Amino acid sequence: MKLPLFPLNTVLFPGCILDLQIFEARYLDMIGRCMKQGEGFGIVCIIEGREVGDAATAHAPIGCEARVLDFQQQDNGLLGIRIEGARRFAVDSFEVQRDQLIVAQVQWLQEQPETALQADDEDLLALLSALADHPLVATLGMGGTPAGRQALANRLAYLLPFDDQDKLHLLGLDDPALRLEAIQTLLERMQGELQA
Repeated sequence: MKLPLFPLNTVLFPGCILDLQIFEARYLDMIGRCMKQGEGFGIVCIIEGREVGDAATAHAPIGCEARVLDFQQQDNGLLGIRIEGARRFAVDSFEVQRDQLIVAQVQWLQEQPETALQADDEDLLALLSALADHPLVATLGMGGTPAGRQALANRLAYLLPFDDQDKLHLLGLDDPALRLEAIQTLLERMQGELQA
């Protein structure tokens, strides 16, 4: 499957919302094509390089498909879009086109079926609820009780201030139980660093 890539300094997760301002011609064209064809594009985290200008020199080998939910012309004249993470993918190979747009050959990663929230998840649900009250998170409309453990893991992995390498590790985990365990470990490490 060929997928145009949008390298960013962020890691998107399935079911999570991101607002973007688009101004580079290659991405305006890409968004236009995707919307006309009802298709998504890939968000990959930049490992080396910048978001603007020439194509990023290195990006993560795993990413998340993005679907456009809404768009509008911003007051500054730029195109604002709201996207939602869909399927995870692994990048097999890629090429940089003449306009510096990266197009990748990707494989979709297997998603496990959603499982019910458990009593053990109470603390993490409380944390998600506290995060949802933050003004920046509230504007994304990601509050409310998640549908299950997969959604809970995705939202926490996306919203918590973990570094990109940790987020990429979480994105690569297929099992929501493992992802929730890894999040708990990262939270304990963060707490230890704050207390040190």
